[in-house]
Amino acid sequence: MSSDDEPGRPRAETYAEFAALVGALAHEIRNPLSTIRLNMELLAEDFEKTDSESPTKQRDRRARAKIELVRQECDRLQKLLGDFLDFARQESLALEPGNLNTEIEQLLDFFAPLAREAQVEMVRYLDPELPTVRLDRETFRSAVLNLLLNALQAMEAGGQLVVRTRPAGLGVVLELIDTGAGMDEETLAKVFRAFYSTKQGGSGLGLPTARKIIEAHGGTIDIESAPARGTKVTIWLPAPPRLPTTEKPRQKLVC
Repeated sequence: MSSDDEPGRPRAETYAEFAALVGALAHEIRNPLSTIRLNMELLAEDFEKTDSESPTKQRDRRARAKIELVRQECDRLQKLLGDFLDFARQESLALEPGNLNTEIEQLLDFFAPLAREAQVEMVRYLDPELPTVRLDRETFRSAVLNLLLNALQAMEAGGQLVVRTRPAGLGVVLELIDTGAGMDEETLAKVFRAFYSTKQGGSGLGLPTARKIIEAHGGTIDIESAPARGTKVTIWLPAPPRLPTTEKPRQKLVC
């Protein structure tokens, strides 16, 4: 019998223990990794001080190159661990009523300098008649920001990013449409797999983490893409039902 089947051991509790164990392990790895990186920096400074007087400059130059490589790998591992902790963390969201348009406007204003630098035109179509949704603003913004960065990286030579909101069924939809390189079917089928990445040095945890956050909001995320035709990301979020009116119905007079 598995632990999930034991009385008093629900799956959520088992997952929470596993997430806590993984998080503790990641933290234990980060601590010595930070120490290694710090000592590499100190060692590099020592070589810098002795470079002008050392009779073996070429050897010192090679040593500094190796130190720099170790520092870069430490940075990469620290970022990977950070992304992994974000993914493994069991989200406890503080959902509050909010306006999706307001959150997106603020996020796009923050993102605008990066878009201009990358020669990406941002086009906003935000429906003013959106119903209220419940959001954990910090985690939701982090998920959308990751998606915006992905779109930017897909448009290496510049392009256009359309951001659109609209009511949909019992909720709202946020669409991010870019004119980037797009993805083939094989890549598209793997984008939500943990640790799968087509980027050099990418952790492969950005999209899985974004999906986890969206689903924790009770929503869904879908991606459509094709090579040389760009990518469309669609996020659906539920709108909470309106509270029933407390006004008593008027009684009809019977003549």
